[in-house]
Amino acid sequence: MGNAESNAYQNHLSRFLPEEQSDIDGLFNTLSGLGGSAGAKNAKATKKTVTLAALQAHTREPLPEPMTLRLYNGMKSIDLPGKSSGLSEQISKEQFVIFMSNLLKGNADEKISIIMRMIAGTGGPLKGKQIQEFTEDLITSVVHVLSYRKELKGWSLENTRDSSSGVKALASELLSELKLPDGTKPVGSQLLETNFDQSVIEDWVYRVPQISVFLSVVIRQGLHVLHSLPDQTNDILNLVPHCKGIKGRGVASLFDIPAIIYINSHLPAELQHKWQLLFSSRLHGESFSQLCAHIVNKGPCIVILRDVDGFLFGGFASHSWEVKPQFQGDNRCFLFSVFPTLAVHTYTGYNDHYMYLNHGQQTMPNGLGMGGQHGYFGLWIDSDYGKGHSKAKPRCTTYNSPQLSAKEDFTLDAMEVWAVGDAPESAGRKGKKSILDVDPQAQALLEMAGKSRQSEGLREPIEEDEDDDDDEN
Repeated sequence: MGNAESNAYQNHLSRFLPEEQSDIDGLFNTLSGLGGSAGAKNAKATKKTVTLAALQAHTREPLPEPMTLRLYNGMKSIDLPGKSSGLSEQISKEQFVIFMSNLLKGNADEKISIIMRMIAGTGGPLKGKQIQEFTEDLITSVVHVLSYRKELKGWSLENTRDSSSGVKALASELLSELKLPDGTKPVGSQLLETNFDQSVIEDWVYRVPQISVFLSVVIRQGLHVLHSLPDQTNDILNLVPHCKGIKGRGVASLFDIPAIIYINSHLPAELQHKWQLLFSSRLHGESFSQLCAHIVNKGPCIVILRDVDGFLFGGFASHSWEVKPQFQGDNRCFLFSVFPTLAVHTYTGYNDHYMYLNHGQQTMPNGLGMGGQHGYFGLWIDSDYGKGHSKAKPRCTTYNSPQLSAKEDFTLDAMEVWAVGDAPESAGRKGKKSILDVDPQAQALLEMAGKSRQSEGLREPIEEDEDDDDDEN
């Protein structure tokens, strides 16, 4: 091995901690052993390499086949000083380490040539359709490998919406950030047929952090390397939040895994580690008083709705919901759509109408709303449960969101509310006062609805951490 090659290799190797280097060495030895070259009589005569067949054998279950081929093309694309590029079909130790270094520790510039070859084995320029297929493969692989490794933290493919439409929706949202050098963003069929050069894709990878995070998950969990070692960022740690409150209850969330990952990434960092189901219309009934009783004073929440036309949308409330005739919350609140498109809509600064919850008032609107103004909310659920509206022509003033529902005035099909982050001290845990004891308005709501003070829904215990059993490998 020449000095130039040796120096490049050592520089990349030095990015890893000693225990990380040991982990990478172990994986390479395993993979090269699968290729048979490790059993050569003369180790010097036959230098250890990794073949496509060996990589496929190692990742057959944890990763979909197309992603294994993309990883192989990425490794093969590493040019080594003093060697002809693209001639060898086998991966050397140097190529393997540099691939790991660039994708796990590198900047956008270092990642991009590998990603270009992962998108298309020949490199660029690339058509939008090729980038779309890569992005969908990448998201599919993340969902697949996290499920296979039991790293979904209490979520599962059974207790969430089918992820296939979510994969396409998330890929479409990430691809919407592809910009040509003149700043234009091709859309639809134009996007699929447009050629994008390396500088454009590098800019995209730099501005869309999910691409690098997803690649890191695929490498760590798919190849099973560095997966148990501490990471310096929370991007992977909180990629999927711990799920509480849905296990064993026989319902599937309105969310799919890609949407959970995407919405969670837009929450304040301190709230990304846990979601707790507070209310589900399928579990707790279609009742506005039940909704209020389950969500008041429970800390920041995510609300998601499905209308009868199948559109999925909702909002993040940054503060505990309170029943009062004033707007509440702050500029961390946002609205979002999940289906047919996945998107997050953040505050504009135009007004402070972030969130609103009222009941039993004769002079003020009664219901739950986010954004816009009375009578013209970006998202509104009427206290006459089952009716709502999303009036945003052309856009919601508070969040710049379009109409989220299929029809401006919609009929509600299902609804969920998830508390995010740790529950506030006043949330009424087991052995403490319930919300009825500390909030007379909530008590009044139940009495108006004919519910007794011992309402089963309100006295439900907060679910403990039994879902953590799902996290074990």
